[in-house]
Amino acid sequence: MQDRSGFKALLVTEEMAGGQTEYHLAVVQRSIDELPPGEVLIRVNYSSLNYKDALSAHGNKGVSRNFPHTPGIDAAGVVIACDTAEFKAGDQVIVTGYDLGMNTSGGFGQYIRVPADWVLACPSTLSLRDAMITGTAGLTAALCVEKLLCNGLHKDAGPVLVTGASGGVGSYAVALLAKLGFRVTACTGKPEQETALKKLGASDVIARDSLTERSPKPLSREQWAGAVDVAGGEVLVNILKTLQYGGSVACCGLVASAQLPGTVFPFILRGVNLLGVDSVNLPLSVKADMWQKLASDWRLDSLQQLGREIGFEALIENLQLLYRGQGTGRIVLDLGR
Repeated sequence: MQDRSGFKALLVTEEMAGGQTEYHLAVVQRSIDELPPGEVLIRVNYSSLNYKDALSAHGNKGVSRNFPHTPGIDAAGVVIACDTAEFKAGDQVIVTGYDLGMNTSGGFGQYIRVPADWVLACPSTLSLRDAMITGTAGLTAALCVEKLLCNGLHKDAGPVLVTGASGGVGSYAVALLAKLGFRVTACTGKPEQETALKKLGASDVIARDSLTERSPKPLSREQWAGAVDVAGGEVLVNILKTLQYGGSVACCGLVASAQLPGTVFPFILRGVNLLGVDSVNLPLSVKADMWQKLASDWRLDSLQQLGREIGFEALIENLQLLYRGQGTGRIVLDLGR
């Protein structure tokens, strides 16, 4: 086992150079004593890469304000010590969301120390690696699907659109909706991913450009029974314009824009629903219920197909690719490599 007095972690530092702030990334040795206070000390076996991690690693103050900092909003590992009765040494656990990897040292370090109410037991049917193939992205996709189902979406209603389909949330949503029997249309800006998306279960693949064009029309032809959107902005506006009567879109991201430059007409003339989805601060009990579903009825047969594994030596390069919008699928960090 790694010597707890010194462990490997990605560290992002903030420096002033020529009157400008620069952020530098390096894999370094850290000490347990440098971790924040918390009831549970966890040896992290696996983490995963998310767009929020790329933002944190590049100094985005909307994600991380305090530097030096270790990103990583996901972690799966083994409890080393716990100051409460909730966990014991050796328990396999998952931590996603809350402040992990934002301003609390995150899963890109071999150890984390966090409050007990951020931690949940890893379902027995999921390995720690599989849990991180799922990660925040899979949890978010599942929460989107759950909200759509609760708002009346059924598989005979028509096609369901997924934007950002080549990314972490999008690819998981495509696979999950297909597993549940829906006809899925995947929207991506990466045409070379069409074959991979169809292997995940997409019936059709369309170009992102088809949803980015601004139109003065308040409504367009009805197409989608429902949608999962990670983009926001003009993309979300165009989805709202083209939802079927009474249809819903679950919104969970702002990759294109945080703005919503549309009108109320889709809501008042077609009765459509815009559903907000958060996977960060929702109650731990809700997360636990969804993780159990992801480990059982909603477990993907294509889970291994979704993820590829890297070690520390490839972490910085892959974070830079994610930051530039060039990442695909789920990237799992093996902290033992």
